[in-house]
Amino acid sequence: MFGLIYPYGIVLQALAILHFVRRRPDTYWLWIILVGGGVGALVYILVEIAPDARLLGPAFQVFPRRKRIKALEAMVIDNPSSGNYEELGDLYLDDGQFARAREAFDRVIATADAIDPRYRRALAALALNDVKAAAADLEIVVAKDRRYDYQRAAGLLAHAYATLGHVDQADALFAEVTQTSTLSETQYHYASFLAAQGRYGEAREWGERILRKKATMPDYIRRQERPWFRKTRAVLKRLPS
Repeated sequence: MFGLIYPYGIVLQALAILHFVRRRPDTYWLWIILVGGGVGALVYILVEIAPDARLLGPAFQVFPRRKRIKALEAMVIDNPSSGNYEELGDLYLDDGQFARAREAFDRVIATADAIDPRYRRALAALALNDVKAAAADLEIVVAKDRRYDYQRAAGLLAHAYATLGHVDQADALFAEVTQTSTLSETQYHYASFLAAQGRYGEAREWGERILRKKATMPDYIRRQERPWFRKTRAVLKRLPS
């Protein structure tokens, strides 16, 4: 086995290090890759990269999605129904075309003002850093359904309030949502808000609460949550000791 690995050791190490830099798993893996050579890199690939393959599902949908986008773009010329524009907006959002997604949801809301298009338009606005517009939509969404999208809408509204400097509104809404929400995204935004307000003890408590979840999470969820763990560690490092 080692004889088969040897000629490709450098290649395996390069692949493993590239993945490590992008995904940032536990630091000890870097030592295994560097010290273990090709064998260590292969172990890393089998344990860390292979299970990550399930997270690549959206990447394989890029070409079918863009094909459907082109079909819908042609379709709405003759049939500009709210249903077609809503599907087109969803596809634009998934494809990272946030400005076009917002335009599509504008068309939907102009004819059929429903809660989901407003929520998705808010997501597009946040991605475009138009926090004021996002907050306006999220306020309507949360007023109609306070628990919409597993309370993510309310959590994002609290984050928008914090970004806009509406400290009292952000504080009250964060305190309400985090009583029941377990979303790492919401908890991270709350920890960041508390840190910005100089409430370092509370910020540390929420940051540590996020990181403690790693121990009990299934592997596939832990991989999905890595960006929030990484951001949380960065917040904790900036807090005064």
